[in-house]
Amino acid sequence: MLRKFRITLALLFLTGITLLFLDFTGSVHGVLGWMARVQFLPALLAVNVAVVVSLVALTLIFGRVYCSVICPLGVMQDIFARFGRMGKKRRYRYSYSPALSWLRYGVGVLFVAALVAGVGSAVALLAPYSSYGRIVQTLLSPLYIWGNNVLAYFAERADSYAFYEKEVWLRSGGVLAVASLTLIVLAVLAWRNGRTYCNTVCPVGTFLGLLSRVSVFRPVIDVTKCNSCGLCARSCKGSCIDPKAHKIDYSRCVACFDCIDTCRHGAISYVPRKRAATVPATGSSDKNNMVESPESTGRRNFLVSAAALAGAGAISAAEKTVDGGLAVILDKKIPARKTPVVPPGAVGLRHLTRHCTGCQLCVAACPNGVLRPSDDLETMMQPRSSYERGYCRPECNRCSQVCPAGAIRPVSVAEKSSLQIGHAVWIAENCLPLTEGVSCGNCARHCPAGAITMVNSDASNPDSPKIPVVNDERCIGCGACENLCPSRPFSAIYVEGHRVHREI
Repeated sequence: MLRKFRITLALLFLTGITLLFLDFTGSVHGVLGWMARVQFLPALLAVNVAVVVSLVALTLIFGRVYCSVICPLGVMQDIFARFGRMGKKRRYRYSYSPALSWLRYGVGVLFVAALVAGVGSAVALLAPYSSYGRIVQTLLSPLYIWGNNVLAYFAERADSYAFYEKEVWLRSGGVLAVASLTLIVLAVLAWRNGRTYCNTVCPVGTFLGLLSRVSVFRPVIDVTKCNSCGLCARSCKGSCIDPKAHKIDYSRCVACFDCIDTCRHGAISYVPRKRAATVPATGSSDKNNMVESPESTGRRNFLVSAAALAGAGAISAAEKTVDGGLAVILDKKIPARKTPVVPPGAVGLRHLTRHCTGCQLCVAACPNGVLRPSDDLETMMQPRSSYERGYCRPECNRCSQVCPAGAIRPVSVAEKSSLQIGHAVWIAENCLPLTEGVSCGNCARHCPAGAITMVNSDASNPDSPKIPVVNDERCIGCGACENLCPSRPFSAIYVEGHRVHREI
């Protein structure tokens, strides 16, 4: 019963978090956004004290429930492990192995050092929640959007607007390679050995493992009932049960309850530590001395853990290639920016680099196609603004509302309108009025800040072509001018980022 309840909760969390990364309408975040905020590392980086304290307390009381229920990467590994155990011959395929403490704590120390030093790429690679987010956003999201576009195609022909087309674009080669390699490594490790990654590499698992050593409730082996068959050890995906010594390594136990479900003699129960030694080996005929069964006690305790978890959560389609006729439209190319543009609310490059885990939830939530993961080695997978597919609309602040790590702080629409994240730079040799002799002014017409004015290229000649002049003090770096500039393949005006954002 405990195992079934745990699996149900885990699948609910996995489904909810997956939808957060797939949703491009913004509707899911309003309902399930709290699931991202109760992830341990993002809550820690966001200094979300209520969530961090709740998760620590949850672990100290019930063990590593976080790893078996809340963490999407852990649940995904359980699914791969399940495939590895299909068939009677492979059902009990695990075995006890001593903990690789030197590897666990070595990776943990390196992770903390990278976190303190602000090496975002190392943090992004090891953060479990972020790794899962990258896998979904990079590999699954394009398929999801393609499926949506197919439905939109048929709905349109049935005079229905229940679906609408969304542009599909694949991530850069570096980001795609990282996500694919992460998925392959995790799938192979889980298929072969269960929770190897969680108990040897994952820094969150290492930290929570230290806490679970002293957890109040834990699986306990009753030696008076155990016949040393070893089924519990062979079904333990954490490889933490030593059947010969009748001991469990609680730092590696992820509270999956597989051992309790597997034991045919009722020798393993989920009870408080102080009661572990007093659980009777046989039933008593004296009703006054009867003890509640470990199964019902464990079930009640796990229900309490679920309630505590809910309380913590409460606290806390292809591009067009032709124009209206038959003229080919060239794809825009990304300009060589000296300073990358990061989204409003990020404060600046340093703040984003030190807090972002590269989960790409903001990339998934951006409705304008502006945010994309960086493929730079130092800031791998962290969001960058680019304006080939859209621009950062002043009325949109969705990325700042969904970030669980505090890397992009919440900003209101009014605050965003006065927040300068960069400034526009005009490139004369790309401008159509000078190169083609036609009038344009697209950048000035669409600038929401009114920072661009069209003036005569030759002040002494009123009939000379008009060119844009940028007022750097008014420009907010939204990228409307860059995105809507008709010049191809490079825009005649582009946004240069600011290392530190400022109010204007």
